[in-house]
Amino acid sequence: MTQKPEVVVVDKGINRTDYIQSRKGQYRAIVKVKAGFMTVVDDLGIQANWGKQQWNKPIDVFRGFKRGALQSIQFRAEGSDAWLTVFARTGNKVKVADDELLADMNVGDINQDWSSSNLYNHIQYQVVSAKTWADKAFVKNS
Repeated sequence: MTQKPEVVVVDKGINRTDYIQSRKGQYRAIVKVKAGFMTVVDDLGIQANWGKQQWNKPIDVFRGFKRGALQSIQFRAEGSDAWLTVFARTGNKVKVADDELLADMNVGDINQDWSSSNLYNHIQYQVVSAKTWADKAFVKNS
């Protein structure tokens, strides 16, 4: 069994969760549509058996929406009826992020669509020795 990477977050305003814990389950996203209202997007890939469209990890959901649309990600573990928030933002401030999402997030994920949020932080990148867009943003890079 591989060891879970240590997640390092310098912004104390980001509340970390550890709900996912590599468990299987379903994801859904709360997004803001062009018309200005919020809507829920379920993982239709799992329901329709579309294969590559599935959200297997929270990073798949995070990368799946245009800039500014994603507001929140929820996770429901197999065998559970409860949806837990594993990512949430208010305006440009990310308030909640699960360690599994943070561990998979690259500098490029942030720089491309989240550069006006509190995820974008040069001190954070220095702490984890990130030098390129392909480097991890919240896990130590070698």
